[in-house]
Amino acid sequence: MSVLSERKEERLYKQVLENEIVSPRTYNMYLGGTIAYGLIINIIMCATCVDLVLSINPIIFIIGYFICAIAGTFISAKSDKPAMSFLGYNLVVLPVGLVVTSAVYYYGGLSSYIVLEAFVYTACITCIMICLSILKPEFFSKLGGILLGSLIGLIVVELVLMIFGVSQTITTWAGVIIFSLYIGYDYWKAQQYPKTVDNAIDSALDIYLDIINLFLRLLSILGGEKSSKNKF
Repeated sequence: MSVLSERKEERLYKQVLENEIVSPRTYNMYLGGTIAYGLIINIIMCATCVDLVLSINPIIFIIGYFICAIAGTFISAKSDKPAMSFLGYNLVVLPVGLVVTSAVYYYGGLSSYIVLEAFVYTACITCIMICLSILKPEFFSKLGGILLGSLIGLIVVELVLMIFGVSQTITTWAGVIIFSLYIGYDYWKAQQYPKTVDNAIDSALDIYLDIINLFLRLLSILGGEKSSKNKF
């Protein structure tokens, strides 16, 4: 089990001081605000960091990405202090933002119809999944093991297909379904933790990554459809 998965379970059972507990409304404001902060930072990066992304050596980029993302996830997962968890959150948001910037640039930039369409679809799916998790919590409460197994299987299949150079259209659609459901599941899960600011930030990281993965896969699908149409 990963550090992040272990931390998800720890959040349920850890002892918290009474003065650390905030109201559900405050908790969800921190949760939503932290997610929005990460997404806004990524949008700003897409608008201002294209030259930086293009100038970075690919090998250095990959190494730096994994170092920052792993360090950020570890810090956020292990810290009980909101400030440290927020630092970890930023260490994930920044390298992920460079990946998003590269993908957005490839598909025409922020003003591209494909990018805007992917953004709208992502926003709509996110809102729908969160609403469904509120209305049907019993459904999402049963998805944890199923989604984890599906995600691991998807990663293995994608790696095999990538090695053999096989088209991954079906797996990309499967990823859209998995990460859409993960948004609802992680939001439901966030509501099960003690209502502390630290847990809100940690949960925001989970949902933020779900949203980014969903966006990137939708971008790939929409970009692929556009390319196919242009051939005829």
